[in-house]
Amino acid sequence: MSLLKSILVTGGSGFIGSHLIRRLIKQYPNSKILNLDALTYAGNSDNLKDCENAPNYEFVRGDINNFDVLQDLFISHKFDSVIHLAAESHVDNSIKDPFGFAKTNIQGTLNLLESAIKNWGNNADNKRFYHISTDEVYGSLGNNGKFTENTSYDPRSPYSASKASSDHFVRAYHHTYGLPVLISNCSNNYGPSQHEEKLIPLTIKNIINNKPLPIYGKGENIRDWLFVEDHVEAIDLILHKGEIGSTYNIGGNNESKNIDIVYKLIEFTDRILGRPQRISERLVSFVSDRLGHDFRYAIDTSKIKNELGWTPKTSFNEGLKKTIEYYIKKFS
Repeated sequence: MSLLKSILVTGGSGFIGSHLIRRLIKQYPNSKILNLDALTYAGNSDNLKDCENAPNYEFVRGDINNFDVLQDLFISHKFDSVIHLAAESHVDNSIKDPFGFAKTNIQGTLNLLESAIKNWGNNADNKRFYHISTDEVYGSLGNNGKFTENTSYDPRSPYSASKASSDHFVRAYHHTYGLPVLISNCSNNYGPSQHEEKLIPLTIKNIINNKPLPIYGKGENIRDWLFVEDHVEAIDLILHKGEIGSTYNIGGNNESKNIDIVYKLIEFTDRILGRPQRISERLVSFVSDRLGHDFRYAIDTSKIKNELGWTPKTSFNEGLKKTIEYYIKKFS
């Protein structure tokens, strides 16, 4: 049972948000879960079709850039916690439209912070403002080392710069106004219902349809991969048991080169589809590298393991197979 009775989730129709809302609805039937989502290109109402009739769930279509909407919702629903996921999140898109990313990721977060302060005021005991962020704010690693919660920020793209700024605003509201905040920075998520522009679902889709598999540069960039169900379990734990004012890194302990992931997806997908082994390797094509492409991300998860007892449960192979099966059903 949760002591938090009215939870606002922003961006709840997106990839991570929809998995989180599904978990919260089931885990906490006595808590009201409100999903605020603008349903832009990355938000999909179909992600939560199975939850529409849940008695403790409500959907409101709205934009975090609209301060009046936020104020009205805070007043009418008396939220005691906010889980802030709504964001523009694709690096390539941020390179094309940095202003749009600044508007949503910085100004939108500021609107939420102001709404929380205005409505909670000095009565913020037992409240939670939980901001979900990314490991990309830390910059890029060489061949060794991992990001910790104390790693200095060094964002390299308009996307990561906008998220770094929003992180700073959240911490500033904690230190200046006493807002009870929590922050987590996660590695690359993957799993069912991720937007098709991302590496793993795009690769699976193109394998199914026998289309080229574009890989930036030589495919040697390294990322840590976190299965979305493991991530939302960690979010739930931090929301209820995390130390106010703290930051937690969440990672999957699955470092892989992009090229190795593509070849693994080819192997698994061809096998599941009953095709000749690795026949889809002929679809691999190398394209010009992304501007400012960070070489390596890696997360040190010692803090969340030691303080909250969380570790990822899903192996990379298991998670990939679940993801492939979802997209084969969707695209076939």
